[in-house]
Amino acid sequence: MFEPGRFTSHSIRAHPRRAAIRRILAAAFRSAHAGEAVQRHLRAYPLPPAERVFAFGLGKAACAMASALSASIDLTETLVITKHASPLDIQPATVIEGGHPIPGDSSLRAGRAAREFVSRLAPGDLLVCLISGGGSALMAAPLIPLAELQALTASLLACGARIDEINTLRRHLDSLKGGGLAQAANDAQILSLILSDVVGDPLEAIASGPTAPDPSTREEAISVIEKYSLDTGFIPFFRETAKPGDPVFGRVENRVIASNDIALRAALEQARQEGFQAEVIRSGMQGEAGEVGRELVEALKTAESRLERPFCLLAGGETTVTLRGDGRGGRNQELALGAVESLRGMEDVMLISLATDGEDGPTDAAGAVAAGDSARRAESLGMAAPDYLSRNDAYAFFARLDDLVKTGPSSTNVNDLVLLFAF
Repeated sequence: MFEPGRFTSHSIRAHPRRAAIRRILAAAFRSAHAGEAVQRHLRAYPLPPAERVFAFGLGKAACAMASALSASIDLTETLVITKHASPLDIQPATVIEGGHPIPGDSSLRAGRAAREFVSRLAPGDLLVCLISGGGSALMAAPLIPLAELQALTASLLACGARIDEINTLRRHLDSLKGGGLAQAANDAQILSLILSDVVGDPLEAIASGPTAPDPSTREEAISVIEKYSLDTGFIPFFRETAKPGDPVFGRVENRVIASNDIALRAALEQARQEGFQAEVIRSGMQGEAGEVGRELVEALKTAESRLERPFCLLAGGETTVTLRGDGRGGRNQELALGAVESLRGMEDVMLISLATDGEDGPTDAAGAVAAGDSARRAESLGMAAPDYLSRNDAYAFFARLDDLVKTGPSSTNVNDLVLLFAF
C-alpha cells in the first residue's frame, strides 16, 4: 500500500499543510494500485468458467496484478514480463525482466517466451492477460533487427513524438503487438484486465495492444516516419495488424480496470475532504512538458480570481520532452522546471508533478516540486531555471533544491498527475 510518508521533498516537508498534501497524493496512487484494482474488479465480475486458467502479466505492474489474481483463483501456469520483478507466491510461474524504455535482449527473450507460452493454449482454456504500462518495450517480437528497433525508439523519444505515434510504429513492426498475441493463442478465450497508461485509454495503445484490434493502418505508421524525418528504410518491414471485426476478437474481452481519470477523481475527493476547493482543470493532458508547466501556472493565476484559498487544481495525462541538451530528467521534472519562473514570487503556492509508476524517465525520482520561492532559492545556489531547462537537466536542478520526489516503484502505472496548490 502506498503510504503518505513516501511523498516528500524540501517544499513538502517545510509546509504546514504537508500531511494533507501527502494524503491527497497517496489517495491518487492507492486508487490505481494494481493488485487492489484486480481484486476489486474480480469481486464485481467473476472470471468465466474454463478447463484451465493461465495468467500472462505484461508491464510494470504485472507482478502485483498476478499476485492478486492468484489469490482469487487457481492458476494452471503463469508468465510475467515486467521491469522490476518482485517475489511471486505462485507455482508454476516464470518471471522475466524486459528492457525499458528501450527494448533490449531481455525484451526479445520475453517475446519468445510469450509466444511459446500462448502456443500451449487450447480452445477450452482461459488466458487472463494482466496488462499495464511499459509493456511495449518490455516484450518485443520485432520484424527488424533489435539494434535498428533500439535506434528507432531512441529517435522517437528524443524528437518529442507522442506516445500514440510511437505505439503506432511499434504495432506495425512487431508480430505480438496490435492483436498479435491474441492471434497466436490457438482460439483460447482471453480476458485482459488493463491498467491504462495512455491518454484516453485507447486499447490498441496500452502496451501496444497485444490483445486489442488496431484501427491504425500501415500508411499511418509510414506517416509518422515522414513527420519526424526518420529513416525510411524501416518502411518495407511494416506489417498490417489485426483490425476491428477480425474473428479472433470474438473470444477476446478487454477491460480497463484502472486509469488516470480514476486517480484524478480519488485525488479530487481527498482534496475536498482536506478542506480544499478542488477541481480537475485538465484531463488527457499532452504537449511539451516545459510549456505545459507554464500553462498550468497561468491556470493557477486565473483561478485566484474565482476560488478562495485554500484550493487545489488537478491535471492528468502524459507530456513529452524534446531533447535539446545532455542533461538528466523526465517529463514530470521538466514540467515542474518549466513552471519555476512562472511561479516566481507567488505566495504560498506549490506545483507537484509525478509519474504514477514512481519512475520519471531514466531516473530514480517520480517527479518534482516547484514553489513560489524555487527561483529565488535556485539563484542563491548559482542556478537559473532557464539554463537547466535549455539542456534538459531538471534532475540536477531539483536535486540541489532537495525537491525531487522519490517514491520508489509504485506497482501501478496510469500516466502522470499534476497538483497545483494555493494555500
